[in-house]
Amino acid sequence: MYPAELENAPPMVLHQPVLYADINYDVGRTNGRFFAALRDHRKITGTRCTACERTYLPPRMSCHECFAELTEWVDLADTGTLTAFTVVRETGMLQQMPVPYVVGLIQLDGADTALVHYIGEVDLDAVKAGMRVRAVLAPERTGHIGDIRYFTPVA
Repeated sequence: MYPAELENAPPMVLHQPVLYADINYDVGRTNGRFFAALRDHRKITGTRCTACERTYLPPRMSCHECFAELTEWVDLADTGTLTAFTVVRETGMLQQMPVPYVVGLIQLDGADTALVHYIGEVDLDAVKAGMRVRAVLAPERTGHIGDIRYFTPVA
């Protein structure tokens, strides 16, 4: 379905000046395919269990319900529901958003699990569980979770 060039890519290096250390991070087979689809095709993908019909986002290698190997990939909508959230008011390491900002648990349409990500372009007083959101992708994507800049409320 999508090229798998990130599956065998060298580990990514995260530079963390606060810790004065670099961290090697191996994307791996499943995340490599997810990030390649996001980067190259602007698609958010998940894995689907053919045995119990659950769809996982973030994608997984095995089903946590029946332990089947997950080999089926599906395209997911870029819209979903904010199921839980928190407002972050303190500066932290590697954060992408200026404080205060919202981090939420987003269940995309078509997925049975949820993804933790930023909520942007939102009035902090208007954020609520159950709010509909849409993914805003970075104009230049490089193959990591930051390719989804944030989710924004859908009117």
